Amino acid sequence: MKLPEATWTDVRDADADAALLPVGSTEQHGPHAPLGVDSMTAEAVAEAGAGRYAGDVLVGPTIPVGVAEEHRAFDGTLWVTPDTFRAYVRETMASLAGHGLDRVVVVNGHGGNVDALREVCGRFSRDGPGYAVPYTWFDAVGDEMGHAGPAETSLVRHLRPELIREERTERAAEGAAEGWGEWLHGTNLAHDSAEFTDSGVVGDPRDGDAALGERLLEKSAAALAELLEAVVAR
Repeated sequence: MKLPEATWTDVRDADADAALLPVGSTEQHGPHAPLGVDSMTAEAVAEAGAGRYAGDVLVGPTIPVGVAEEHRAFDGTLWVTPDTFRAYVRETMASLAGHGLDRVVVVNGHGGNVDALREVCGRFSRDGPGYAVPYTWFDAVGDEMGHAGPAETSLVRHLRPELIREERTERAAEGAAEGWGEWLHGTNLAHDSAEFTDSGVVGDPRDGDAALGERLLEKSAAALAELLEAVVAR
């Protein structure tokens, strides 16, 4: 059940085991991919994972702005502070728990959210009123993620192919970095992505296709369904 499409009586009468809360970002993904990549992918994985889960689960609305100041040099990027982000996620989860949905998996599509989500889910679980864990889909699939590179671009090619500006992928690749950051002795010297990538991209978006995106969605959804079972049983 998708919460934004349900009525209050639908939720009252449902027998959901848990809730999924998609969390993304509105940030640059190179000249070829839309600003909403992280939100689109998180929502798609949450819905696909809910479909794979054997029981009933509620899918909450997607939180579209996250911890993304590292992309501030690129137009259109939106961000909030980690404190604001944690508070918003925590209070949203508390609202779900208030309706008996006290098991929550936060389905994340943005690397910048990871630390804040780990902290807020831990605090939510320790202090009540429920139990929550974060799930970042690209960590589950085991592929080198990059940023607006093959994995993300392929997933959007599968979900919303019309949103990928294929004629700009060469320009994106020409200005891309091979890896995230500027590292020395285990320390990333770069705070913002504009310090190491001209196009905002890490990796080559010309690699991969819609078929790869479909496989990534299937793999991440299967992993999410398995995680849901563990969260409900814990």
